[in-house]
Amino acid sequence: MRILHTADWHLGKTLEGRSRLNEQAAFLDELAVIVKEESVDAIIMAGDVFDTVNPPSAAEKLFYESLSRLSDKGKRPIVAIAGNHDNPERLAAASPLAEDQAIHLIGYPMEGLLKIDVPLADSTMNIAALAYPSESRLRQVLSEEADELMLRNSYDARIKLFFENMCRGFGADSVNLAMSHLHVAGGSTSDSERPIEVGGAYTVAADSLPASAQYVALGHLHRPQTIKRALTKARYSGSPLAYSFSEAGYAKSVTILDAVPGGEADVREVFLSSGKPLAKWKASGGIAQVQDWINSGKDSSAWIDLEIHLADALSLEQIQNVRKSHPGIVHIRPVFQTESEALAPEARTGVPVDELFIRFYERQTGGAVPDERLVRLFKELVNEEDGEEGETA
Repeated sequence: MRILHTADWHLGKTLEGRSRLNEQAAFLDELAVIVKEESVDAIIMAGDVFDTVNPPSAAEKLFYESLSRLSDKGKRPIVAIAGNHDNPERLAAASPLAEDQAIHLIGYPMEGLLKIDVPLADSTMNIAALAYPSESRLRQVLSEEADELMLRNSYDARIKLFFENMCRGFGADSVNLAMSHLHVAGGSTSDSERPIEVGGAYTVAADSLPASAQYVALGHLHRPQTIKRALTKARYSGSPLAYSFSEAGYAKSVTILDAVPGGEADVREVFLSSGKPLAKWKASGGIAQVQDWINSGKDSSAWIDLEIHLADALSLEQIQNVRKSHPGIVHIRPVFQTESEALAPEARTGVPVDELFIRFYERQTGGAVPDERLVRLFKELVNEEDGEEGETA
């Protein structure tokens, strides 16, 4: 049986107000091609279908149309669980219609085991599918104490017991999998993941994942990665697109696993090409260097985070020209030379008072230079103060 593991689609998510829906649609088109070329028998989606609990209608339409296409009229079963970004009730609302196409949408944590016939593999798949298990969605108070360590231990024990109860239904003649949307200790995070706990309380130990599962499909962390300390093969498939500049340079992928009843799962990545890359530019040479990069076509199809080193502030016209020259530039962060020149007390000795004022003014205003009139006024005020002190003495 060949199964595709994916997660963290975040349909409807924007980048600083810029829509990524076309990129997300391109990913789902690419996913349909991968499913066909790889002869995938079933798909598991480990949470964060949408980016918000109230996603735009275009994102919902894209989701349901894509699931229908991927399932191929029920020939290819799909299991999707709610993540911390999803509204569990809203996600599961279409279940009565979706199940006719072998699409299983799970909103809240439940201890029942899914037993799914997989027609293309002529076999059965058992899945311990645990939707995002927050304390509120579990509808349980995990600890009466406010102590963070006690809460973490209680949460870890509860998730471990949840999996143990679900996995008791595993059979020797079926492919047995587990899936969830949670934070496993030791996983590598990125800025685009909304924290699912306060202070690390909702964290699960790697060895609490069910050893009886042939594979554990995880969602939440956006970097594809294998959990090395797990007692079985466990993996985050990662998000299909880079959703923050902390993910610049990440290779995005989906995970393919081949499994037979009672055997060890064979796991591999299939890398994705859809979606615009995110790139960081650090222009230590100033605006001229940025213009050279733009003229050369550097990262022409990417979203850009631009850090530009300057002696003077950019004019509004210069900023507009840069943005027009490369519409993918999201951030322009000026770094002024004076920002790195922290004036030590000993360095002030012998420096004229007007020069000290100019340096101070530049730091406070982000690089603006005071005009001669303002400097002259400052010197007059200083001289008046010195005169008053002399009279008092």
